[in-house]
Amino acid sequence: MLYANDIVAVDALHQTFKDIKNEIGKVVIGQDDVVKSVLISIFSNGHCLLVGVPGLAKTLLVQTIANVLELNFNRIQFTPDLMPGDIIGSEILGEDRNFKFIKGPVFSNIILADEINRTPPKTQAALLEAMQEKSITAAGHKHILPKPFFVLATQNPIEQEGTYPLPEAQLDRFMFNVLLNYPTFAEELTIVKNTTGNTEVNLRKIINAEQIQYFQKLIRNIPVTDNVLEYAVRLTGKTRPGTELATPEINQYVNWGAGPRASQFLVLGAKCHAAVSGKYAPDIEDVQAVAEAILRHRIVRNYRAEAEGLSVEKLIRNLL
Repeated sequence: MLYANDIVAVDALHQTFKDIKNEIGKVVIGQDDVVKSVLISIFSNGHCLLVGVPGLAKTLLVQTIANVLELNFNRIQFTPDLMPGDIIGSEILGEDRNFKFIKGPVFSNIILADEINRTPPKTQAALLEAMQEKSITAAGHKHILPKPFFVLATQNPIEQEGTYPLPEAQLDRFMFNVLLNYPTFAEELTIVKNTTGNTEVNLRKIINAEQIQYFQKLIRNIPVTDNVLEYAVRLTGKTRPGTELATPEINQYVNWGAGPRASQFLVLGAKCHAAVSGKYAPDIEDVQAVAEAILRHRIVRNYRAEAEGLSVEKLIRNLL
């Protein structure tokens, strides 16, 4: 159960979330669902993968969020020749003839991993420990990353030449896989109007690192009823072909389903979705609201599904 202080804190999170969205909306036009998903992943202490064609403000969105949240921000442009040391840092021989560790760009609160699928698996793996353990190991020494720590990665879905698809193990580390769509005519009109003049937008700092960590602990304290918990675990179980919970459609069209981490993220995401919506406990609708972005990259279709043009999103909607 929530105590009186927690109830006040949930109300504060609800208001803070609205303030952050309003501030981001001064720069990023439209993409409300995308902004909401990214913020939920941050307050849930998760990472987010943004997938969309060039020019949909993926980089601008991450930079704007970092400014509004008053967090340190580094952008890493992933290229085929990027090395692990370029991300985590390396040891150099100092003037005193002792080795010292020079921190790489990963030592920041928010990391924008731009076009993460453009670099080989060895370099992609350099982020794996950072994402999971919130630390990196260099020359046998462990270095703790600053808190809070988030990786917001972008990926271009249409260019496949010269790219390296993310391994399933690394994809599983991302809480959300969020698709960005083209803006509507009215939104694009506003975008062009706002970006082809001399107008400058001053963003307010809404929240700092210490407050974000407080809200992250608050999300963990939010209670979940047994029926919501069972719904989340059952939903994940339904995605696994050959198991007792699998539907005939899943058995027919899916090679691999989601693992236990999906169940954990469904519950955490539902808690956060409820809190930012002004509710003190999540219900089944909150689980459904975050399910598609959480399950999208954890379900592997077979050749039959691809041949029949059956998308992962359609499979998830049928489960819901």
